[in-house]
Amino acid sequence: MRGKVTLQEIADAAGVSKFAVSRALSGKPGVSEETRTVLVKLAAQMGYFRNHPKVTGLEPRDTDAKEWSGTVLVLFPNIRHQNRESRYWGPVFEGISERLKRKGMDMVTLTEPSTEDMFSLLNPEAIKGIITVGSVSTPMLLNIYRMGIPVVMVDHWDSAFLSDTVFTDNRTCMSELMKDLLCRGYTRFQFVGQIDDAHSFYERWEAFRSTLEMSGVQLQQNKAFLHGGVQALEEELDKLNESELPEVFVCANDVTAAQAVDVLKRKGIDVPRRCGVTGFDDTNEQMPIYATVRVDKELLGMRAVDQLLWRITNPDSPVEKKLLHAELVIRERHAPRNSRGKDDPERPISSIRSS
Repeated sequence: MRGKVTLQEIADAAGVSKFAVSRALSGKPGVSEETRTVLVKLAAQMGYFRNHPKVTGLEPRDTDAKEWSGTVLVLFPNIRHQNRESRYWGPVFEGISERLKRKGMDMVTLTEPSTEDMFSLLNPEAIKGIITVGSVSTPMLLNIYRMGIPVVMVDHWDSAFLSDTVFTDNRTCMSELMKDLLCRGYTRFQFVGQIDDAHSFYERWEAFRSTLEMSGVQLQQNKAFLHGGVQALEEELDKLNESELPEVFVCANDVTAAQAVDVLKRKGIDVPRRCGVTGFDDTNEQMPIYATVRVDKELLGMRAVDQLLWRITNPDSPVEKKLLHAELVIRERHAPRNSRGKDDPERPISSIRSS
């Protein structure tokens, strides 16, 4: 019977260094994503994951790490801004990586796997579990389902694939933000964000809408902002008079908020004096937004690992959705005005632009 496949054998077959193979299979930086995918595929073909040997260079384990061994697959599709350089997704990935190291487990990262080829090469018996990070396509999730491996999804939900999930408590946190704005006397709002892009965005939109309804404030939402996002904002602003502007644009996240601020400024609209902007996730401290929600991104990753390990030992328990509360951050220096005053008469936006 053939012995265990070594990192050196994979390196020799690929024509790269053993160091590169170690970095690729452990999910560490130092190799390109293209090289990482090639090496993971080659390792699978050579039977590496059937033996699941330890990858060298890992940090010392915690005292409780003796309970765990084996490999966890981290699926991190590189779509839109969803990558390790992101100020949101990068810390989530680091939280997963550090927690697995502390538990004494190995990690293999896939960023752009083939839904047909890659998963057929993996031996389900060699993979303890799978953690998906961010949006993952339904076909890819169904391929994972066929493997029969415990799965935890971070910040994603799919009705076709029920599994444990870990989210920020989007509804509660957005409701807290809206209640703060309502208590300060603001009554005219617009939500901006492509709610079809992420389940978290949809939850934030639902909380925005329901909080206004529960408070008796009429919702006059421009639906274009819910699907066209900032691009729709730029187009729709030209159709509005100054009196029709909302007091606050409530954005799905800080990335959207930053883009909205840029659009408003290009249109000659004073932010935050005339229109306030809020965000979510706390990924940009420099822009002039009134409020955001400080998500503990590394904790999201760490709790996903904890949930996966629990699921491995409790395979028949009902699916769970873990919610992590986050901190509402109010920046008083960026508070919008909630009345124009005598020195700020109603004018068309075109007039504001030229003044």
